[in-house]
Amino acid sequence: MTPAEAADAIERVLREGLDPEAGPARSAMPVPAGELLLMPACSADHVGVKIAGVAPANPAAGLPRITGSYLLLDGPTLQPVALLDGAALTALRTPAVTAVAMRRLAAPDAAHLVLFGAGPQAYGHLDALLAVRPLTRVTVVARSAAPAEALADYARARGLEAVAGGPDAVADADLVVCCTTARTPLFDGALVPDRAAVAAVGSHEPDAREVDAALVGRAALYVEAREPALREAGDLLMAGVGEGHELWNLAELVRGEAPVPTDRPRFFKSVGMAWEDLAVAAETHRRGLA
Repeated sequence: MTPAEAADAIERVLREGLDPEAGPARSAMPVPAGELLLMPACSADHVGVKIAGVAPANPAAGLPRITGSYLLLDGPTLQPVALLDGAALTALRTPAVTAVAMRRLAAPDAAHLVLFGAGPQAYGHLDALLAVRPLTRVTVVARSAAPAEALADYARARGLEAVAGGPDAVADADLVVCCTTARTPLFDGALVPDRAAVAAVGSHEPDAREVDAALVGRAALYVEAREPALREAGDLLMAGVGEGHELWNLAELVRGEAPVPTDRPRFFKSVGMAWEDLAVAAETHRRGLA
């Protein structure tokens, strides 16, 4: 599936009435190599579970940081119908979720993307955002020059003006997307223009964040679902966001129930949820691709 088709699958289940607040919490278990995640979800037609590993040392050995498998079962009989690569599914559905949000939060003419990170999620987000906004320019910000230049080359091959740059590039951004393993803020949130939309997808830990309190404090805030965000989203929690703050979830955004102001930045924080994997896995199977 293309990123746009995956985004359509996620949007469809929300329009059909899926409540992201009702999804079960992920189970996370520390293991010697990192973290093991168990993410189950169900619908009337399918049941699925992703078993994912997060192994921080893997990239140094030339291996993926995210590993795992996805088991898709028939809903009425619970018979297994497909086994998917969990890392590939994550690499597809996470940018698709961001694309769903940015269809509403980014200005219709958003042209300049500042992209933090140069791993698989950064590539996936570039492709997904190209499908929903008329990007013409990309600035890649990464810790190492070679990966940043490689992603810039990829963007240029897609017809975009692209350079490797620094964090201050957010001052001229229409879209800012953070796809990193950072545990501290990547840029000064005061620099982000009011016209910009920002997404952070790199962490689901309460003590890690990619954006600072300056951005969170001045932005309209959007999440996949409130309960997991207030449990796992360090970008929000470390900025003091709690039960009393206004948070709009993705279903409310898709259904047009959430306001989208233009006089301040719009910030979407994703922690990843099991219903998203199920939506994309089920659509993959429906299309005969798995």
